[in-house]
Amino acid sequence: MKRLLIRAEDKNRWERRSPVVPADLAAILRETGAQAFVEKSGKRFFSEDQYEAAGAVGCEGMAEGEIILGVKEIPIEKLLEGKTYLFFSHTIKGQAGNMPLLQKIIDSGSTLIDYEKITDENGRRLIYFGPYAGDAGAIDILSLMGEHWADKGIDTPLAQVRRAHQYDSVKAARAHLTEIGHEIRREGFPPELSPFTVGILGYGNVSGGAQQIFDCLPTERIAADEINAFVSDGRGDRHTVYVTVFKERDLVKPIAAEAAFDLQDYFDHPERYESRFESFLPSFTLLVNAVYWEKRYPRFVTWAGLKRLAETVSTIKLSGIADITCDTHGSIECNVKSTDSDMPAYRVDPVAGTTHDGHLGDGIVLLAVDNLPCELPNDSSSFFSNQLKPFVPGLLKADYASSLEASGLPPEIKRAVIVYNGRLTRAYEYLNAFLKK
Repeated sequence: MKRLLIRAEDKNRWERRSPVVPADLAAILRETGAQAFVEKSGKRFFSEDQYEAAGAVGCEGMAEGEIILGVKEIPIEKLLEGKTYLFFSHTIKGQAGNMPLLQKIIDSGSTLIDYEKITDENGRRLIYFGPYAGDAGAIDILSLMGEHWADKGIDTPLAQVRRAHQYDSVKAARAHLTEIGHEIRREGFPPELSPFTVGILGYGNVSGGAQQIFDCLPTERIAADEINAFVSDGRGDRHTVYVTVFKERDLVKPIAAEAAFDLQDYFDHPERYESRFESFLPSFTLLVNAVYWEKRYPRFVTWAGLKRLAETVSTIKLSGIADITCDTHGSIECNVKSTDSDMPAYRVDPVAGTTHDGHLGDGIVLLAVDNLPCELPNDSSSFFSNQLKPFVPGLLKADYASSLEASGLPPEIKRAVIVYNGRLTRAYEYLNAFLKK
C-alpha cells in the first residue's frame, strides 16, 4: 500500500484549495488502511488539525509521500524522484511554459497523472472543479463592472457585489445577488447601460456556473439569432438582464458557401470553419467565455474585430469580458496575460491594441484569473474531492513496478497517465515533439 500525501499549493496566496478534503480522506483511510501525510500550509482552507483528526500526519515537504496529490503545477525545484504525481499539469497541449516541468518529471523517473484526462470510456471528464470557475468568474465580473461604472459616475446596483473570495460560499453569494436582483427589478439600470445584455460562450459546466449567478438577477434568455435585432430595434427594458448562450453553430460557420454546419465535422475539421462571432459584438454589454479552445479552432474575439467595432460605432456597448477559459492569446485574443485575485483584470484599448492594468478607467475590462475556483475554496474543494475519492484506493493499491497495463490502475486513471516511471505513455508520445523545441 502506497503512502498518500496532500501537498501545499504554492501558485499564489489565493490558492487555498485541496484535492481531498478531511472528511473524504478519513473515509479513504478507513477503507484502505493506508498512511497519509499533509504538507503544512499557512493558507489552505482546511487546517492541519482537520487533516490530523482525519488520520493524516503533518509534514514539511513532499518526501514522505509516494502518491502526491495536488491541484496546480508543482514548481520544478520541488519535484522529487520516483514519485507518482496527480495535478493539473497543463502539458497536454504542449504548452511551452510547462515543458520543462514535464521534462523534469521524465528525468526523475516519476509518474504523472493529469486530472484533466481522467475520463470515462466515452471521453467525458470525471474529475474537475465543476461550475465553480463559472460561479467565481460571473461574480467577479459583476463586481468589477459595478466599480468600473461607479468610477465613471454611472451608479448601478452592481456596485454592491463583492468579489467571489469575499463570500463564504456560492450559496451566500447567490443570496446577496438575489437581493441585488430585487433592486434591479425595482430601480433598473441607467439608460446608458440598457438593454443590459450578457453573451455567454459555451453551455457546459463552467457556463452553467456562470448562468446560475446571472439568474440571481432578473434575467430573460434571448436566442443568438435574435439578439442583434433585439438590441438594434431598441427592445427590452431597464429592469432585466438579457442573456444569450452561444453554442458552436452560433459561433462559427463553414468557410465553403455551400456547406452546412455540422458539429462533428467542426470538431474533426475546424480548419473548414471561421468565426461568425464578430457580428454579435455590438450587441453585448458583457461577454463571458466558457469554451474549451485549442489553436486549431477559430478565435471568437480578435484584435482586428474589436478595432472594427470601435471604428464603426460612436460608443462601444461592450464594457467587460470575463475570459473564464483563460487561454492567453487564444479564443479571446486580447487576453494577453493571466491575472490573479490581487489584480484580477486589466483594460483593453480596442483601437490601439494595448492593455492597461486595473479595471478603473477607459477601455474594455478583461477578467483573466486562470484559477478562479480558488476564490471559492470550500465549495470547489469539496466538489472536486467527492469526484476524486472513489479513485484514490486504486491509486494506492496499484503496482507501479509492473507495466502500466498490468499495474491494476483503474481504466479511467490509465487514460490520464502522461508519464509512467519516467517515460511518456503511448497516448502522449506526441509531446516529444514539444519537448525537443
